[in-house]
Amino acid sequence: MSKHKVFVGDVQCGADELFLISGPCVIEDESIMMRTAETIKKVTEKLKIPVIYKSSFMKDNRSSVDYYVGPGIDEGLRILQKVKEQFGFPILTDIHYPEQVIPAAEVVDVLQVPAYLVMQTSLTVAAGKTGKPVNLKHAQFLAPENMVKPVQKIESTGNKNILLTERGYVFGYNDLIVDPRSFYEMRQTGYPVIFDVTHSIRKYGIPSADPSGGARQYLDVLARAGIAAGVDGLFVEAHPCPNEALCDAASQLDMNNLEEFLKPLLELHAVEVQYRK
Repeated sequence: MSKHKVFVGDVQCGADELFLISGPCVIEDESIMMRTAETIKKVTEKLKIPVIYKSSFMKDNRSSVDYYVGPGIDEGLRILQKVKEQFGFPILTDIHYPEQVIPAAEVVDVLQVPAYLVMQTSLTVAAGKTGKPVNLKHAQFLAPENMVKPVQKIESTGNKNILLTERGYVFGYNDLIVDPRSFYEMRQTGYPVIFDVTHSIRKYGIPSADPSGGARQYLDVLARAGIAAGVDGLFVEAHPCPNEALCDAASQLDMNNLEEFLKPLLELHAVEVQYRK
């Protein structure tokens, strides 16, 4: 349980109840977005796990100028608004530039600062000034205890609706490693800590459509490690057909496997909560 509780719609982040952030990596065809939302709704209602729907209107860190970056802010926010209205989800999306902050804040419930931008003062301060919850993705190059720096930038605006998300460290060339000590260090900020397990299995430098661009065989073991370490939320990108996804095809979870993926994690989380008590 975190010192600071953050409310995202009706989802209480940082309480004893595990919450989920899920959805396609980037906004694609509207039908894909709605199909994914429908499945997530059914699964999370069945398992009684609170959920925040996530998808990015823009991915500005693709490794090639030829790769799909998303539909853009206007079309992307339109689709996210439709998902919100039809399914009742709180919504999370990425922001990349200060000028995107206000339009995004008018639609979504959580503003997410991408990992590679988390030290950008103008972006984090602009996000903080909205008063909206801000999800700070841990930078792959930043020691976990240094995540207090972007946290303080948000706090400087008077906003304490802050979430922190772990997504692995660059270790050597093109490889990400999850260090469980990071969950402990980031928890020292007092804010809820989330584990982005699907981004943690990406292989940098390899196109995400290439099967070797992700290591799905590690999803279960990494997720269990994060839950046992006491994370407050789990971040799992899901797609109806990951191999055909326009971004992170090698690492997203097949949405049809989401229920079976979550079941043992919820059981483990219940044990972890009792252990802390």
